[in-house]
Amino acid sequence: MADVDGRNEAGRVLTMRLIRKGTATSIAAVGILFLAQNTAFAWGDDPGGEGSHTGGNSDSQGNVSASATHSQIRISYPKGGGGSGKTGDLSTIDPNWKPPACWYEPVFTPEGLKNFVKSSGGDGDVGIHQSWFGTGLWTDHYRDGKPEDNMDDAWTSAPGYKNYNQGKKGYFWRSVAPDASDPDSWQCGRIMFWQPAGQVPKIPHAPTPKMLAEYAYNKVKVPETKIELKPQTKSTVNLPTWVWLDKGTFKDVVVRAELPNTGLWAETTAKPVSLHLDPGTDDADTFPASGTCDFNQDGSIGTPYKAGDASQNPPCGINYLHATDGNPYQLKASITWKITWNGTGGAGGDLPDGTFQTTQDMNVQEIQTINR
Repeated sequence: MADVDGRNEAGRVLTMRLIRKGTATSIAAVGILFLAQNTAFAWGDDPGGEGSHTGGNSDSQGNVSASATHSQIRISYPKGGGGSGKTGDLSTIDPNWKPPACWYEPVFTPEGLKNFVKSSGGDGDVGIHQSWFGTGLWTDHYRDGKPEDNMDDAWTSAPGYKNYNQGKKGYFWRSVAPDASDPDSWQCGRIMFWQPAGQVPKIPHAPTPKMLAEYAYNKVKVPETKIELKPQTKSTVNLPTWVWLDKGTFKDVVVRAELPNTGLWAETTAKPVSLHLDPGTDDADTFPASGTCDFNQDGSIGTPYKAGDASQNPPCGINYLHATDGNPYQLKASITWKITWNGTGGAGGDLPDGTFQTTQDMNVQEIQTINR
């Protein structure tokens, strides 16, 4: 067995175990992997595919042929999803929160693993950052019972298996990372391991309903924040600009994530709760003073402008104090979405609120004859 150590652009050590049974290690294979910048993939798969909705390819028994950068988590939208208009991804208000960087999933039945080794020649992934080439290591470890090193911090030893565990009910599980260049993806260092049917492994980074909810958070698509303004084209100094959103414009979005062959699922719900206005200049007042307009009970925000309201302060709006001079103000409007989740076994809770922001030009004129 040959160990090849290299460094990626971030300076982290990348360790690959490469072997060709009865031949020298393929230098060409090493070059291909380094060009892939740490993302190992099983030959024949599309390494550029996102794979988030149905993951990689799988057969009727759930055996997976895709790489460790493809998840089998299935995403659906029971409610919302953005419709046919423009949509965008939520940004979390918590700068320290991020979706899971890596986890483990079931990928092969015993028969499926045996067939994979035979049909592929043994070129594929046993983990996010570890690929085996040629049948040698696959047969040594998964067929002939020889131990092999994990790639965890302690370099623990993984006991081998006899004849791919044929005759047993269960799956071989493998680590998955949507982005193998994420340093946190190295936390899932176990090579592919066995788990009996109907059991989720009790190890760090095993899938949970909350993990699926966090994964689904990253798949929430919300409508573009397009607000109604009056006046629409140009505001006037010291005359309020009314801002509102009609009812029904923003509705709850529900994203469901399911991990096949585990019984685990979660639904993440994004509920619009407020609109925040940033006038784009300090020379402006907002209504209310905080700049945050809450949703009304009917799902609307603010009150539509009507004739005779020009001199009134709106429940949601802006009063510019100085005119623009060729360069419009950049009005930022962002919707805050409250995020909750529920999942397998009655689990549930809150996740950090999300926001989606759009920016539009605001030209402001000054009319000297106006006297309030």
